[in-house]
Amino acid sequence: MDGFMSRREARELALHMIYAGEYSEKMPADLVKETLTPEYFATMAEEYDLYRAVPPDEQMEYLHRAVEGVLSHGPELDSYLEKYAVGWSVSRISRISKCIMRLSMYEMLYLQIPVAASVNEAVELAKKYESNEAASFINGLLATFVKKELSL
Repeated sequence: MDGFMSRREARELALHMIYAGEYSEKMPADLVKETLTPEYFATMAEEYDLYRAVPPDEQMEYLHRAVEGVLSHGPELDSYLEKYAVGWSVSRISRISKCIMRLSMYEMLYLQIPVAASVNEAVELAKKYESNEAASFINGLLATFVKKELSL
């Protein structure tokens, strides 16, 4: 299945890139451009199966838009986290959980990804990279975000 990448895998790759962007001084477009290369994937393939092949064209657009968008809209997305993390200080939320929620919110706000798909995928990413408790927290916060911000 060389060259195939599902949207779920593309979303997970976007999460890796957004997380890396948290620690990078690079402009979002430069980070994406440098990451989505055969050379970078070759260095990461031994550690992560996700990097076995550079994403095909149909996932490249999503990756560019999602990663650059989330990294560029950080303050806006963080304001939603502050608003809906009731009883939680955002500084107490793990960095990976914040990245998962930012990606989901950005998908719903700007990429027209269906709400149910985006929330479900965020919860699945949280189960993979965090705990079930974190997944429940993310699910609850995103449900409140959807109800209050998207009028659904």
